Amino acid sequence: MTEVSEQPAGSPGGTMESGKRTMPSDFSIAVRPGAGATLGGVNYGGERRQSMEGFEDAYTDIVDYIVRITHRIWEDQDIGYIYDTYAQGCRLYDDSGVKFGVERLIDGTTQSINAFPDCRHYADDVIWAGSDTEGFVTSHRAINIGHHTGPWRWGPPTGRRLETWVMANCVVWQNEIYEEWVLYNTAAKLQQLGINVAEAARTYAREGGLVPVSERPSSEALRLVGGRKPIVLPEPDNKAGFDVEGSVRALWHNVFNRRDLSAVDRFYAENVRWHGTTNRTGYGRSDVRAMARSLLATFPDLGVQVDEVYWMGNDTDGYSISVRWSGAGTHRGFGLYGKPTGRRAHLWGMSQLYVMHGRIVEEWSLFNEFDVIAQLVSEDGGPELR
Repeated sequence: MTEVSEQPAGSPGGTMESGKRTMPSDFSIAVRPGAGATLGGVNYGGERRQSMEGFEDAYTDIVDYIVRITHRIWEDQDIGYIYDTYAQGCRLYDDSGVKFGVERLIDGTTQSINAFPDCRHYADDVIWAGSDTEGFVTSHRAINIGHHTGPWRWGPPTGRRLETWVMANCVVWQNEIYEEWVLYNTAAKLQQLGINVAEAARTYAREGGLVPVSERPSSEALRLVGGRKPIVLPEPDNKAGFDVEGSVRALWHNVFNRRDLSAVDRFYAENVRWHGTTNRTGYGRSDVRAMARSLLATFPDLGVQVDEVYWMGNDTDGYSISVRWSGAGTHRGFGLYGKPTGRRAHLWGMSQLYVMHGRIVEEWSLFNEFDVIAQLVSEDGGPELR
């Protein structure tokens, strides 16, 4: 384990701050290939592989905990198990803003399971850091496969098949999740069910689901200092070992705040695999640049900041990195959403990066795209999803 610093024992205060938790230096505790869900024949449980003081005896490590509570709640449909695994005053951040309290989570989970009762949740990866005394942080990516056979807020059941992926980042301490950031890839789900995304976003905004930008839990991105040109964050040379946090922060800042798309060539492998919001996919640096360029073209004054970084791994075996970021911009350009509306939008997202030999070889990234569209639509028109 790579020691970063010490955090006093006790309930975690919430979102991880830089340098507050221990990063695992290998992959001895990780999602096992081919065993991404607790299906028959998969042997979870057994001897403890990690100190888990305060957790139920059944769980061997933090990855085992995340995978199995997800299975029990969503696939076994033991919704009440949320009372045992989420803090009473937990904070949940999703497309619709921040929610407080376990009862809101119970309600949302019940509604979702009722709409997709046969949905399976396959754990694709869990990136984690921390310990039982510091509090754990986890980034859980899952594949969702099921059928829309129950009613939901967007209308009656369609009977269509759903296959998409989601991501949830959690702060966990003593068997309870205190904070969760989750993106359900909502626009992808609507598209697969034959629902017009812009019309659904308009309905969502009209019915009061939209949180005003001024009320969102984010700070102003530090893009321009005193009206001067954006600074350049030094990019680590990584000759003495890969500087995970320095590299991530330099990449996000220099691409999105400095508008230096050439940074993609310096940080990504030529054959990088890219997976994005609304089930977009890409291959190679040009596709990574294209998505970044589209965001900057859509929101010409976009400013972003990295809110959280943690990772697993080492220089030999590579790194798995979790990044959470946020930003804001004004829809003044032609890019992702058609004709500019002139409206201000808040963006936030989560990324999982996989690094080998100092280059990103794979990326999975989601941002609150459905929420962004809802912020841009109006009664007499709205953006087109591209």
